[in-house]
Amino acid sequence: MMKFAAIDIGSNAIRFLNSNVYINGDPMHPLVRKAALYRVPVRLGEDAFRRGRISKSKCDHLLHTMHAFRHLLQVFEPLDWMACATSAMREASNGTEIINRIYEETGVDINIIDGGTEAEMICSSTIAERLDSGRPYLYVDIGGGSTEISLFRNQKREISRSFNIGTIRILEGLVSSQQWKEMANWLQQITSDCYRLAGIGSGGNINKIAKMAGRREDAPLSVARLEKTHSAISSLTYEQRMRKLGLRPDRADVIVPAGEIILFVMHHCNINKLFVPKVGLSDGIIHHLYYRYTQQVAVSR
Repeated sequence: MMKFAAIDIGSNAIRFLNSNVYINGDPMHPLVRKAALYRVPVRLGEDAFRRGRISKSKCDHLLHTMHAFRHLLQVFEPLDWMACATSAMREASNGTEIINRIYEETGVDINIIDGGTEAEMICSSTIAERLDSGRPYLYVDIGGGSTEISLFRNQKREISRSFNIGTIRILEGLVSSQQWKEMANWLQQITSDCYRLAGIGSGGNINKIAKMAGRREDAPLSVARLEKTHSAISSLTYEQRMRKLGLRPDRADVIVPAGEIILFVMHHCNINKLFVPKVGLSDGIIHHLYYRYTQQVAVSR
């Protein structure tokens, strides 16, 4: 058994994932089991997307979180670990300054990754292994600052693109009609010759919507079920979503624009089935670390 850890510094929340990896026969297809997951709703995107920089209060909150995560690394003692920051830190004018400070004070070295790398890492988290070779899939990961979309055909990723359309950006009124149009045109262009196209949804909000829609394990959700669930959530006020649906304060607002994004994609691509495998960037980092480790071991022999 091997242990690896991932830190995902997103626009809406920061996550620490510690996973155990078991080699069960084929080392290229290991068994990965989540040992611990911690989530802190810092919401860096609220500052980064509207003001262009991260405020002192959120910077301090982030720093305290990294101190805590550093202690967790010492407790779990993983073979390897990696910390990645996405769109909020990419766009903040003081992002590099904050990352340097975090490294100096905690020893946590954060990699700011671009949208393409983010999509690549997310897709590496055993997505291809789960696909039916006989049909194409559109993989959609919805975050606070961006949406990463990848087309899989014959179990291989054919094309990926990152759009600055995310849940926090929508809530802040920072997504223009031109951006939606650009996404729609690109989607229609890459899927025009796809037959029996199915969707794969990723992200905390999509996982929550799928759970509320009564998704059965490994069974896809129909677009009709998604529309019905999204409509029911949207009809409630922010307070009602927390009280009646039991949603956390940091989930009760962003879940609505997340539903808008996934339904927009499904409608423009004529997708009527959505699979929700419950994987994200932190899972992708774990797989990246495992494969990097196995390559290093192979070279050293």
